[in-house]
Amino acid sequence: MRHLIDIRDLSAQEIADLLDLADDIVANRDQYREVCKYKKLATLFFEPSTRTRLSFEAAMYELGGQVLGFSEAASSSASKGESVADTIRVVGCYADIIAMRHPKEGAPMVGAMHSTVPIINAGDGGHNHPTQTLTDLMTIRREKGRLNDFTIGLCGDLKFGRTVHSLIAALSRYENVKFVLISPEELKVPSYIKKDILAEQGLPYVQTTELTDVMPELDVLYMTRVQRERFFNEEDYLRLKDSYILTPEKLRGAKADLTILHPLPRVNEIDTAIDSDPRACYFRQALNGKFVRMALIMTLLGLTKEGQA
Repeated sequence: MRHLIDIRDLSAQEIADLLDLADDIVANRDQYREVCKYKKLATLFFEPSTRTRLSFEAAMYELGGQVLGFSEAASSSASKGESVADTIRVVGCYADIIAMRHPKEGAPMVGAMHSTVPIINAGDGGHNHPTQTLTDLMTIRREKGRLNDFTIGLCGDLKFGRTVHSLIAALSRYENVKFVLISPEELKVPSYIKKDILAEQGLPYVQTTELTDVMPELDVLYMTRVQRERFFNEEDYLRLKDSYILTPEKLRGAKADLTILHPLPRVNEIDTAIDSDPRACYFRQALNGKFVRMALIMTLLGLTKEGQA
């Protein structure tokens, strides 16, 4: 039995296989309509979510399966003091696979230690978000045709941004990927990411506070929001929330084939005027999330479009 807690749980080949499967689902959706017939996915979301939760649910429904679960901790027995371990033990009696989001780092790992069914980490605090990373990789590969030989700018909240942390870990496996880390001083990438991933592997990266200065060299721009829910101090959030706002003017020096990504939700860090720009890929990115989660559910359950693997 496999779980997906950290993107590094998957080898580069396993990621390639998942993306290939997701691409095949896109091309042959009717062939996958009953792959998960009689299977149930439990979505245990102890933290609010729109895209991740609904994309998991849509993924399971499109595979012919069923969904049960909850969308906030207050509607679960966690509000009565039940432990994560006990919740997982119980839900494993009812479902074949679990997607779990939790505000505390490490909670999905705890769940996996006590689970009798596969656990998918759907985001744990500011730590990891591996299925978003698979979504990002699928989008980059579909837009660029490759997962190597490019420069990516990661902009905004790089301290608490779990999507950024997971994406850096994933892209560190591919050749000739250069990282440009764009953030306020207070929201820089955590030192353990720089030490354990970037420096440890000798990967090229630069840190800057200026987006427009580095725009001409970027092949991919990954925008993120400053996350109010990660701040202990409202004043700090208000001071930093508008640090970067991508506007058409700021794209004047950008490459014609720049790929603009955002894990969403967007607040105001990307001007809506950019939505019609062909380089804006964030809504295609959201759609890709459904297909890659379909591929992941099938893989963890050991299913193919022909039946059991």
